[in-house]
Amino acid sequence: MGQTSSQSSPTPSNQSGFIAASAGSVDPTPAQCPIDPQSSSSPPAAQCPVSHSPAPSINPLNQMPSDLSEVPQPSQSSSLPTTRTTSSIPRDHSGKTWEYPSPQQFHNALVRKGWETPEEHVETMVEIHNFLNEAAWNEVLRWERRMDPRRAYAVINDKIQLARFKGRPGELSPKARIFMFAGWLLPSRFNTEPPFDRHDWIVRRPRTNEEVRYVIDYYSAPPEPDGSPAFSLDVRPALDSFSSIKSRVSAATEEAWTQFKARPANGKN
Repeated sequence: MGQTSSQSSPTPSNQSGFIAASAGSVDPTPAQCPIDPQSSSSPPAAQCPVSHSPAPSINPLNQMPSDLSEVPQPSQSSSLPTTRTTSSIPRDHSGKTWEYPSPQQFHNALVRKGWETPEEHVETMVEIHNFLNEAAWNEVLRWERRMDPRRAYAVINDKIQLARFKGRPGELSPKARIFMFAGWLLPSRFNTEPPFDRHDWIVRRPRTNEEVRYVIDYYSAPPEPDGSPAFSLDVRPALDSFSSIKSRVSAATEEAWTQFKARPANGKN
């Protein structure tokens, strides 16, 4: 994703599903998902500005308007690109992948909900949005390989699919609630800010047509030394199936064992 390709070490371990990503040399922007809010009034600071509530013109597969306009706004002072970027994320058996909204569509969605939308930052916002989704998908692939190493070939070659997804801004996941409580108890060790967005992704495994739900919490992270915004993603399978529970327990055990082995033995340097 061009400028948004650097990564920094996350505060929580990668084994837990967290990844950290920085936006490289792009201009710092507020740590929010850059589309339109669930309500037309001023939303809480830690809320994704995407309209995730169903409406007659909302596509149920991605909770986005079915007719995303690319017509410039009357008040728009400069033109924005209308080209949509193709993601690397497969969407169905046909081999098609998901497409990201164009900068003009992002801008129109923000205006429609009454959000302040500085045109000069829209393209950067789109880049960050796309980058975070690609990073989240890479974490999904990592989890899928972890669940069954024998299925690693199928994960790569059969191309698991993102069947549909739903944004759930303002709905804290159980894990996010635990981290919020931990931050209240130990603010020096845990983040005290809630995630600014949450997505639930339904992943389909082509060989069996099994569908697995993943939960993704999007956090802001301390900015890079050059001031670039940074983000942390907590990606993990939801605890609603035996295989997902087994994978989560295995990952937590592996992480604890790795940390234990890394500790110096008593009496040794």
